[in-house]
Amino acid sequence: MPSNNSHTPSHRVMGFESDDRSSSFQETVILGVDGGATSTVCVCLPFFQLCEHRQLPDPIPVLGRAAAGCSNHNSVGEQAARETLEHVISEALSTAGKNHSSVVAVCLGVSGVNHPSDQERILIWMSSNIKIYVKNDAVAALASGTMGKLHGCVLISGTGCIAYGFTEDGREARAAGAGPLLGDWGSGYGIASRALTAVVKAHDGRGLETMLTDCFLKSLGLSSPDEIIGWTYADTSWARIAALVPLVVSCAEAGDQVAHEILIDAVQELVLSVTAVVQRLHLAGEDGNDTFPVVMVGGVLEANNKKWDIGKEVTDSILKAYPGACPIRPKVDPAVGAALFAWNNLMTEVEANGHHR
Repeated sequence: MPSNNSHTPSHRVMGFESDDRSSSFQETVILGVDGGATSTVCVCLPFFQLCEHRQLPDPIPVLGRAAAGCSNHNSVGEQAARETLEHVISEALSTAGKNHSSVVAVCLGVSGVNHPSDQERILIWMSSNIKIYVKNDAVAALASGTMGKLHGCVLISGTGCIAYGFTEDGREARAAGAGPLLGDWGSGYGIASRALTAVVKAHDGRGLETMLTDCFLKSLGLSSPDEIIGWTYADTSWARIAALVPLVVSCAEAGDQVAHEILIDAVQELVLSVTAVVQRLHLAGEDGNDTFPVVMVGGVLEANNKKWDIGKEVTDSILKAYPGACPIRPKVDPAVGAALFAWNNLMTEVEANGHHR
């Protein structure tokens, strides 16, 4: 990781200045980025205000915020991903009335960061002498529920899905999060793609009749199930397919057995992902009753439908398996979680080194 040494010559790639002597301590800021499969959000927090008592204020002060499209390099390519990150960072700073030289640390929680080589790629884009943390977006989501500390498990189910966990001594494990081709079946994309498949199979006579057929045709403005194929392949972007999830839920609530089974399977997949992480990290202890946070994030888990609440079904199943689990619905969004992670880590490093800014 780049050092935070102000005596190192200034080096700019994304616009960051390593020499922050132009900004007083009171003017310095922390950035947090949450880059998911659908959108990328950057927030700017005041570093001095967070450090005054080493206790987080409530509410968390957000000086600036910006949003753009996908920044997963696996989905949109390296150039587009880099441009998106550059845009949201510059826009958030501009909104806050700050410049790049005010930044002392940034955490980039970006989907598609699955290997050290992914981290190195993004660090090269942002080469600088400020403190930069590059993590999977699941880390930002976990930090949003634990206010910047990494301990426990996070479950994300939005366009994609992933379970990610950390122990207090820094060990980590993940499950799922490999994208639609490799089995994120508990995700919005997974649910909707299975529903589209069910419509095609019903039309062929290979599957049960389902309300999903009429529901999809009406919603998409199509006249025949045959047209589902053309609609699907006209644009296979993950978010476009995942946007059909509310229709699947409404059919399940109306009593459609096919839709109901699709949601049941999704719940089981999500619980299985959490279970895999908990077991690999022994988060529940030897007897399975130790306390640990489970942060729940993503549109699929947050829908709160009256009859078919996927988030509640997942939570109930987790608590049945692990009575000590503490489900958390974050009070701040993942981008703020990413910024708090950067702040927490920077403060810990400063205190460990006996330095004071």
